[in-house]
Amino acid sequence: MNDVFNPEGKLIFILEMANNHMGQLSHGLKIIDEMRAACSGFDFTIAVKFQYRSPSFIHPQYRQRMDLPYVKRFTETRLSPDDYGKLLARVRELDWKAACTPFDEPSVDLVEEHRFDFLKVASCSFTDWPLLERIGQSPLPVIASTAGATLQEIDRVVLFFEHRQRPLALMHCVGEYPTPPDHLELNQIDLLRQRYPMVPIGFSTHEEPDNVDAVKIAIAKGATILEKHVGLRTDEIGLNAYSATPEQVAAWLGAARDAARLCGVADRRKSFSDKEQQDLRQFKRGVFARTPVAKGDSIGVGRTFFAFPNQHGQLVANDMSRYVQYVAREPIEEGQPVLHANVEASNDREKVVAIVNRLRHLLIESKIHLPDRLDLELSHHYGIDRFDEWGGALINIINREYCKKLILLLPGQKHPSHMHRQKEETFHVLHGDMTLDLGGVEKHYTAGDLVTVERGVHHHFSTQNGVVVEEISTTSYKDDSYYADEQISRNRERKTYMTFWSDWLDRPVV
Repeated sequence: MNDVFNPEGKLIFILEMANNHMGQLSHGLKIIDEMRAACSGFDFTIAVKFQYRSPSFIHPQYRQRMDLPYVKRFTETRLSPDDYGKLLARVRELDWKAACTPFDEPSVDLVEEHRFDFLKVASCSFTDWPLLERIGQSPLPVIASTAGATLQEIDRVVLFFEHRQRPLALMHCVGEYPTPPDHLELNQIDLLRQRYPMVPIGFSTHEEPDNVDAVKIAIAKGATILEKHVGLRTDEIGLNAYSATPEQVAAWLGAARDAARLCGVADRRKSFSDKEQQDLRQFKRGVFARTPVAKGDSIGVGRTFFAFPNQHGQLVANDMSRYVQYVAREPIEEGQPVLHANVEASNDREKVVAIVNRLRHLLIESKIHLPDRLDLELSHHYGIDRFDEWGGALINIINREYCKKLILLLPGQKHPSHMHRQKEETFHVLHGDMTLDLGGVEKHYTAGDLVTVERGVHHHFSTQNGVVVEEISTTSYKDDSYYADEQISRNRERKTYMTFWSDWLDRPVV
């Protein structure tokens, strides 16, 4: 959630008093006090919202027209700025937030004078550009309801406040009073979140106040600000069909709390309880020795098998990553479990990720565009710890009767001497520099150079500043590289196979 709206990261619930104070300061204060009791015990950020209309809001020729329902209501329920100040003071005493909807430009002045926390734009004012121009000059965070607004209009309003560097939240809202359940259109919350990912999205409700399902769904969809009209019935004062009593507000907040608990954390992976981990582990396959293992032996997939059940302290199949190496601390008999206490473990994943990120920078520098999901090989001929000295990376692009690969060497790397008996290859330097020893003749190459390596010719190459080489050849076979140093050929762990994803060029690999 945007810290400007709620630095504590809690759900915000706005209690919209509107004109339900009925023009009586005492009744307005009583609504706030009754809502305080209804909201006690809930760990939410609570805000009370007022509506300001200046005397100029109604045309002078219509101010006496009590036959017009809203002219009558706005006139009879008008409070003075001083009375609003007293209501606001009561909200402050509760350590709640305060919001206000101004319906005309002079009211924005009063909102700023009263130092509200949030300035609310009503749906009817969403594209009232003269009013928005005045609101855009205010330093207050803006919450805007979107009932009746097209996507193009929302786009314009979002950009309007973005250009003015004004914090903005959007509220999905349906302008029917009350809103029937089948008109709530709560999927619009998803649409707004997807279209405006940097804008907090909320839900301003006008459904019947006994409806607690809508708030649950809204929270599940990621709404972080919820608004509802509230009021208080007395013998003389009734409530409209979409305003909630304190009891209904308590039920609304209770439903929201249940929904938030069910949904859990957002925008990050949940933490896992010990019980969850234990319950899952009991169904995992244990690691067992396929053949006798001597002290000091490497324990890889080829020397193990996986079976249920596992024992306490035993490695499980999930522990057997391509990046993790296990060496036996003591002998393990055939068929016996491989225990954590009996092995030394080393994890090369962080080293591999660091290498891949250096390779991605080399590709970015080369300005080479590649398709998605290619095979990537890291060659670490003398071990991953010596990769910076001896090694390289191959990206396999095509391997049919003809073959195309990219060879990548990082600055200072060398690729050891070898030859091929089946394939002939041509190197085309695309980026950087390469020194190639071909049959004992050494030559330096830079971007644009071509050189052909014939079958049976030993060659090795290196780079000073990093190089990307396009290798074009006949079909490539895995067993067709014959190294001058037989130690390399005996090293079965000299390659790490991965998938190259094109979006690696857009963001670091983790």
